[in-house]
Amino acid sequence: MNHHDFNQIILILTLGVAAQWVAWRLRIPSILLLLASGLLIGPVLGVLDPDALLGDLLFPIVSISVAVILYEGGLSLRFKELPKLGTVVRNLVTVGALVTWIGAAAAARFLMDTSLSMSLLIGAILTVTGPTVVGPLLRAVRPKGEVGSVVKWEGILIDPIGAMLAVLVFEQMMAGSSGAGIAAPTMGLIRTIVFGSAAGFAGAAIMYLLVRYELVPDFLENSLSLGLVVAALLAADHFQPESGLLAVTLMGVLLANQKRVPVRRIVEFKENLRLLLISTLFILLSARMQRSEIFALNWMDGVFVAVLIFVIRPLAVWISTFGSRLNWREKLFLSWMAPRGIVAAAVSSVFAFALIDAGFEGAERLVPVIFLVIVSTVVVYGLTAIPVAKLLRISEADPQGILIIGAHGWARALAKQLQELGVRVLLVDRNPQNVQRAKRVDLEAIEGDVLTEPLAETLDLNGIGQLIALTANDEINTLACVRFSQIFGDRRVFQLVPVPSENSVRQQPEQREGFHGRWVFYEGCTFDMIAEGHATGSRFETETYESAQEYDDLLGAETKRHPLFIQRSSGVVLPVTCDDPPAHKDGEPLISLRVASHNHSA
Repeated sequence: MNHHDFNQIILILTLGVAAQWVAWRLRIPSILLLLASGLLIGPVLGVLDPDALLGDLLFPIVSISVAVILYEGGLSLRFKELPKLGTVVRNLVTVGALVTWIGAAAAARFLMDTSLSMSLLIGAILTVTGPTVVGPLLRAVRPKGEVGSVVKWEGILIDPIGAMLAVLVFEQMMAGSSGAGIAAPTMGLIRTIVFGSAAGFAGAAIMYLLVRYELVPDFLENSLSLGLVVAALLAADHFQPESGLLAVTLMGVLLANQKRVPVRRIVEFKENLRLLLISTLFILLSARMQRSEIFALNWMDGVFVAVLIFVIRPLAVWISTFGSRLNWREKLFLSWMAPRGIVAAAVSSVFAFALIDAGFEGAERLVPVIFLVIVSTVVVYGLTAIPVAKLLRISEADPQGILIIGAHGWARALAKQLQELGVRVLLVDRNPQNVQRAKRVDLEAIEGDVLTEPLAETLDLNGIGQLIALTANDEINTLACVRFSQIFGDRRVFQLVPVPSENSVRQQPEQREGFHGRWVFYEGCTFDMIAEGHATGSRFETETYESAQEYDDLLGAETKRHPLFIQRSSGVVLPVTCDDPPAHKDGEPLISLRVASHNHSA
């Protein structure tokens, strides 16, 4: 590798990470900046030529990367969600896919004047959505009820199905040019299902057995998982091209739904790897476009995109959900959630390369049209999903409820104060007696270990937006915060100040960023301190202070009161923290700990 190639690889990685960070700061879909970066350094400035840089390795790299992305998506699917929404998901990936295929093909045929075969190929490619875009949008919208799970399942399952459909159309086009007729794609469908399923089952079984019987050390699990994904992809594709996407998705789903082998470390590794792969792929594929292809786009292509968004997607959803338990608001939201992503980009790039070589008329328009759809759908859905969800009243974009880890005596007393402020509080405790006592005072409580996957996945977090770990075990508090920071964010997970061990000095918060929750309440406020005080007369109280001076006077050292929570005028309840306590404003309710006069430990 020469110095120029090395610089180009560094440029791709740097732009990818930078685009992800800027998108996060601006709260916009990262795919927009990734595509813009690729177009800038590719056809606009001519700095990057992916074909010259990677040569014959380009499309194998794309295939492996897409496989890893789909495998990671499969790991997020849980069968326990299907009893309620299985029929809707099934209809969306079958009937809905068929409606999308026929509708998109007809629109391409009459609006863009493409050939029948090319129109069918465009329609097949556009049956896929974009789970890499849908996932971040769902985390931002946080829709109520079942519609979020429907969108997630559809986005992941439709990718291998749509890719398989596109391959069959592609093979029919190639077979038609050689006079092979319809027998080739029919056999291709059968072979795809057989070999894709076999490779997926084999990969999942090998991974399960090796980890279940401790035949591989923990530090090699992620590497083994990645190796088996590539092996399943190559094995399936060896017998039937493009059946590997079905194999890796099925492998992820099977591993996610078995009960004996933990997959959390694998999921976390694949999530991080997926981010890097998506950043690289979008830049590489968009940089391959030529200026002439971009300038060949016209206003009828824009009309085609509008028909996809405003006609074909709603039609597919309403037909697929007819008679389902989804209400009209959820159906409308589902109709407004079909961004295209990396699979559409990758598949179209691979097919266009082969079709141009085979001399198919209009093949050069395939990639720019698909990329126009990707950019347009991401812009439309990405920028409007949250307002639409709020308008339909199914959004939980900023939930204020609190998940409390621990349902012991003083945690229950504190939860009651929060509940009286109108906040939804959910307590989780391994002690069944604590849970029963919480329920007897009308608190919502669940028995179980919050660190186990089954419980964490079945928690009803509607309306819950933050976590406070209040157990006597500092390690459990820390692990709970680390785990739920993926759901609530690092700034919205809190834990009690841990007790320093005899042989170590407790690190300051900034020294352990990302490895614990934010310290709540006040410096030195440990579990034992509150428990002892509560047992000897200390009480939690909710009061409203009309002025800052009154607040300062009543919470001084002599009054033995400590602020714990402040409720803003908007209804938001904020925990008081050691590192960045919220400032009190006039007339705001405050939950405080009143220390008993005879108790001097606080």
